[in-house]
Amino acid sequence: MAGTKRVWAALVVALITFASGAWAQQPGTATPPGQEPPATALPVLGEPHPWQIWHQTPASPVMQMMDWFHHLLVWIMVAICVLVLALIAIVVVRFNARKNPVPSRTSHNTLIEVVWTVVPVIILVVIAVPSFRLLYFGDHVREADMTLKITGRQWYWDYEYPDHGNFTFSSIMIPEDQIKPGQRRLLEVDNRVVLPVDTTVRLLVTAGDVIHSFGLPAFGLKEDGVPGRLHESWVKIEKEGVYYGQCSEICGTGHGYMPIAIEAVSKERFAQWVEQARKQFAGSDAVPPTEVATAPQP
Repeated sequence: MAGTKRVWAALVVALITFASGAWAQQPGTATPPGQEPPATALPVLGEPHPWQIWHQTPASPVMQMMDWFHHLLVWIMVAICVLVLALIAIVVVRFNARKNPVPSRTSHNTLIEVVWTVVPVIILVVIAVPSFRLLYFGDHVREADMTLKITGRQWYWDYEYPDHGNFTFSSIMIPEDQIKPGQRRLLEVDNRVVLPVDTTVRLLVTAGDVIHSFGLPAFGLKEDGVPGRLHESWVKIEKEGVYYGQCSEICGTGHGYMPIAIEAVSKERFAQWVEQARKQFAGSDAVPPTEVATAPQP
């Protein structure tokens, strides 16, 4: 009996530790020492953190719904695990050979059989309804205010703004030996994508060589780019800041060096950046990695 109590105590302590650590780990709150951004720079809201358990801070309606659905599933799984552990403990304590030398010979119990059939069906329905809503919400492209075309290449991204002069630029990872203070190793690029907040952006994703995957955790976005095909998705960024992502498809030896960096700015700053970008990228599909295109600071 004392051993059983110790096991239960250990399980309770482990569960409390896990829950407190998970909820305390809020993405976007910590910045590594020596990488503090300049005072006028946009805050970095979408990036991974050491020992991070939950998702990055949601910055789009789709990711907010994903985050809510994730927490629903977590609590359902916790409830199921606790119930199963409790049933196992009851069986071990009450129906062992020492306390129950003459076992029951009951072979059927209609109520129990109905319960263990109906309850899982109810749980699956509770999971399925918000799951289908989320799938439709993320897949159904709303009436877009602008379009961004994304082409994955080995191993960088091409971006095209067809609604703003059709200029195009390439975005290549900054080598580790060229990283400056405030920049993230293996995540920073020479030319960031700049998008306005509170704007529905249609994303057209394709690839020029092999299959790539355009993934941004803070937006709940992961869209495959397939050569010869055009996939469509959408995003509406709600908070100004910098968001990082990476190619989520194993696309070759440079797969781990294909990051995505997006600056979400106000509509006014975006209009200023468009005027600058039209001149900078006029007649060119790419720029040298040393030229960094970022939104103008106020």
